[in-house]
Amino acid sequence: MGSRGRPRSGREPEPEPGPRREPVPPLREPAPPRRPPEFWRAPESPGGPAPRPAPEPQRAPQPQPQPQPRPEPQLRPEPQPRPRPEPETLTRFETVREREPRSRREPGSRRDPGTRRDPGSRRRSASESVGAEAGGGRADRRRLARRVKRRRRTRRVGELPLLVIVALCIALVLKTFLVQAFFIPSGSMEQTIRIGDRVLVDKLTPWFGSKVERGDVVVFKDPGGWLRGETARSAPDPVVVKQIKQTLTFIGLLPSADEQDLIKRVIGVGGDTVVCCDAQGRVTVNGSPLDEPYVNPGNTPSDIRFEVTVPKGRLFVMGDHRANSADSRFHLDEAYQGTISEEGVVGEAVVIAWPFGHWRRLETPATFRMVPDQARTGRRGPGRRRRGTPFA
Repeated sequence: MGSRGRPRSGREPEPEPGPRREPVPPLREPAPPRRPPEFWRAPESPGGPAPRPAPEPQRAPQPQPQPQPRPEPQLRPEPQPRPRPEPETLTRFETVREREPRSRREPGSRRDPGTRRDPGSRRRSASESVGAEAGGGRADRRRLARRVKRRRRTRRVGELPLLVIVALCIALVLKTFLVQAFFIPSGSMEQTIRIGDRVLVDKLTPWFGSKVERGDVVVFKDPGGWLRGETARSAPDPVVVKQIKQTLTFIGLLPSADEQDLIKRVIGVGGDTVVCCDAQGRVTVNGSPLDEPYVNPGNTPSDIRFEVTVPKGRLFVMGDHRANSADSRFHLDEAYQGTISEEGVVGEAVVIAWPFGHWRRLETPATFRMVPDQARTGRRGPGRRRRGTPFA
């Protein structure tokens, strides 16, 4: 009975063929808890080991706050653009605007912490605001440019009356003391000066005591009755036109056409003897014949014969259009034998200013420089001191 479990041969029975099993390691007991290092342990007292410190009471875990659910974004209609208020202060490149009060701010704006906005909508609104600001800046600059132009135009209009007054004052001073324009209504000086020409007369030189010389073209006051054979009356102008012409003539902007003035060429001065004519039909002054290329073509030097000794302080004058000039020759039977006073001379005509096609300087012909001055020195004309003019 006892040999039933053992084999007869006395050897261990061979294991049956089959899958090989790995040996199972024995179970280990759990490792004891780690003790604190030696430097954490209190020194032992001589009486025995030191008592261990009492363990710290365990704290109850605090409840963690539950995350609040994020509110869903609310869709709101796009705000309608409101009219832009008029800027209070404008500079050249920017506009200072008044801030909107809090009551007008929209909910969900940057300054309203009560609500939150969707980040996407915030980015869209930021880009839209940048575009609006850029467009508004360009509009403000254009508005500012228009306002600056309007102010400049207003300033020019405001300065215009002052400029007109200054121009009138300057013209009045020029007319009174320096230069005056005269209108030529007759043809007594053709072809040198034609009908309708405007000449400028030097009025400054006589103030310095300069005397009129032979050959000068002078404007002088009517001695009395000379204008009857010089001008023809035209149709009268309307009252308004006449007043405007009188005003412009007074300040010197319009040539004088109604004043009692004449324009002639000086042939002899005080002390000269003027005779017409010599064997060749020429006019002589102090025995010197005059070569007169300025006489109108087709005219003789004079159809009237005369011999006049010019008194002191007076002038013997003749027109260049000898056949159409009522000059000193037609008043020989009057006092002073048709001569005019030097005090009645307004000034010397120095230039034809209008029209531009007739513009030229009125110079003294060379023939008068050869006339001897018998009354003063007995020398010829070039020996006399020639006065200068501001137009020379």
